[in-house]
Amino acid sequence: MNNTAPINTGHGFHVLTKPIGPICNLDCRYCFYLEKEKLYPDEHQWRMSDAVLEEYIRQYIQDQPVPEINFAWQGGEPTLLGVPFFRKVVELQQKHAGGRKISNALQTNGTLLNDEWCKFLAAHKFLIGLSIDGPRELHDQYRVDKRQKPTFDAVMRGLELLKKHKVDFNTLTVVNHANSQQPLEVYRFLKEIGGEFLQFIPLVERRASAQSKARGFDFAEPPEPGHPQSPVTEWSVEAKPYGNFLCAIFDEWVRQDVGRVFVQLFDAALGNWMRLGSSLCVFAEKCGVALAIEHNGDLYSCDHYVYPKYHLGNILNQSLGGMVRSDRQTKFGNDKFDTLPQYCRKCEVRFACNGECPKHRFIKTPDGEDGLNYLCPAYKLFFNHIDPGLRLMAQLLRNGHAAADIMEISRSACAGFAP
Repeated sequence: MNNTAPINTGHGFHVLTKPIGPICNLDCRYCFYLEKEKLYPDEHQWRMSDAVLEEYIRQYIQDQPVPEINFAWQGGEPTLLGVPFFRKVVELQQKHAGGRKISNALQTNGTLLNDEWCKFLAAHKFLIGLSIDGPRELHDQYRVDKRQKPTFDAVMRGLELLKKHKVDFNTLTVVNHANSQQPLEVYRFLKEIGGEFLQFIPLVERRASAQSKARGFDFAEPPEPGHPQSPVTEWSVEAKPYGNFLCAIFDEWVRQDVGRVFVQLFDAALGNWMRLGSSLCVFAEKCGVALAIEHNGDLYSCDHYVYPKYHLGNILNQSLGGMVRSDRQTKFGNDKFDTLPQYCRKCEVRFACNGECPKHRFIKTPDGEDGLNYLCPAYKLFFNHIDPGLRLMAQLLRNGHAAADIMEISRSACAGFAP
């Protein structure tokens, strides 16, 4: 395999690592990744081999032009691999670190966590992302096991073990048709269980077209202009409820929780209001630096684009850095901006939204142009709603004050931005 020099840019790239591919012990009704098994019909060992693992870790560290390297492990369910697999991960990272700082994040459903796991995670300072969709009745609506049984109690057991061993964690909540109707119940529940860092991910999945169904897929592939569009699933969030969901949580957060609870989407929005750029690829002007690697070393343009058309190559015979900076991947990232409809380019909140994720751009603009984001009404509502508050927060920060000072201002009778 040819070696490659470090990428000649001041910014690193991010790879979502799938060491067990799509294999999971749960059967969440809305999960788009479970069906990726069909991409590898002859696979019998869903596990990243030692050879692939070492080559990936070596290249990922070597090709990053930054002093701290973050690895993100996901699935499927990565804890199915067991603690010994991740002991090997840490050993290989130390072997190839070359003096650079290494950190790890692991996304899990939490149901397989035990004392051994949590002792290991604490000792090696893994940041855990815990998937939980709200209180019991909302979480269990879609997040079920292989027997179609609810999983809430198992997740909460895992959460208590994380707390017991003082493992750093954040929560990841998929905003779907059910829980989008109860934003404050979800938000307050996450705070009650100790959540201080919250991620909200909108669920938007479409039924597969006849062509995709013929290839064995139940969910639609990424949209292409001019192709007939299939309907969204019944568990997908609708645009207006999603906008209302975000507005309701922001209003409570800005009065009570700034500086105590960190909502990823709000932090990313503040970055755009301060003209610093978005920390989230979905709101960045261009994308292409957040990729996904499968268990066998196959690299794809994005976690939501794990399809043959977006397969860039394999790290066993191509360099990771070379694929990341290839013409194909550069075009993939630039297309986010280049294909933005005129309707979006003239929008007053484009600087904050930038058309959001291209995966969601499958409806037409009011004047009939392809490529409008399905969640456009949500973001127009939300970003206009929070504009006065974020302008004030940005001003506070520029003047050397704490962003949390906005809470006192927002509670005052004269604050017009927080109803």
